[in-house]
Amino acid sequence: MALAFDEYGRPFIILKEQEQKTRLRGIKAQKANISAEKVIARVLRTSLGPKGMDKMLQSPDGNVTITNDGATILEHMDVDNQITKLMVELSRSQDYEIGDGTTGVVVMAGALLEQAERLLERGIHPIRNAEGYEMASRIAVEHLEHIAQKFDFGPINIELLVQTCMTTLSSKIVNRCKRPLAEISVKAVLSVADLERKDVNLDLIKVEGKVGGKLEDTELVYGITVDKDMSHPQMPKKIEDAKIAILTCPFEPPKPKTKHKDVGATLVICQWGFDDEANHLLMPRNLPAVRWVGGVELELIAIATGGRIVPRFQELTPEKLGRGTR
Repeated sequence: MALAFDEYGRPFIILKEQEQKTRLRGIKAQKANISAEKVIARVLRTSLGPKGMDKMLQSPDGNVTITNDGATILEHMDVDNQITKLMVELSRSQDYEIGDGTTGVVVMAGALLEQAERLLERGIHPIRNAEGYEMASRIAVEHLEHIAQKFDFGPINIELLVQTCMTTLSSKIVNRCKRPLAEISVKAVLSVADLERKDVNLDLIKVEGKVGGKLEDTELVYGITVDKDMSHPQMPKKIEDAKIAILTCPFEPPKPKTKHKDVGATLVICQWGFDDEANHLLMPRNLPAVRWVGGVELELIAIATGGRIVPRFQELTPEKLGRGTR
């Protein structure tokens, strides 16, 4: 250790030990990276499969998460090695593209790297190893296409889809109810899927949880569920063949009174709140209203009912009303 001064006379310390540290190169660097990935794979290996164990993770602020999902585990792990960060990205990509197999891809990558380490020790160049894995991948894909079986499905014939979905729930905490949950999942996806384009907009599927219920209470709702109360407790709770006005403008009297006479709305859903004076105008005309509905929920309601989101009362017309059965 030596003491030196910069151009402004400020002292700083030079650690001579830094000169003794060398950067890992060649096969030593490769083995170090492989060892780091093997540690990650070893952590996730015990969570793989239907008999995999859950992991209890604690964040720096004290929040506890219990899961056996590979992507969730890796997201909560504090990793600084570049290879382990690649494994996190691999698991995240698997979750985004497929939605399952986040643990398996990391464990498989660890097994492949473990075998590659043995080949490196035998003097085989890393590029040759990579070429061999690419060749093996092509052969594996060709074999999977050869043994794969195709089946037809539709809105009624969903049994094979349900059985496929049940395999992904076997290792989850909900496995004791995997049959009904698999049926709900398949029906939900088919209800929003474009089978001709082979595309599914998962943003149209929403999962709502309520505290105090059981897994067996889970049900599928073909429509939009909004966890809100009517703006007044005496407003009707059930409306048949509703004509819905979807508003993003403030509810200010006397405009609600005049516009209700003009367009014939039987239900108002508003992004903003309104006071007792607005409720006083709505109650005598039997016009129920829901307030403080989020923007995303308004968009889903507009899609489901065929209505238009109205930013100003002056633009409210009968053509922009949504239609609902309940």
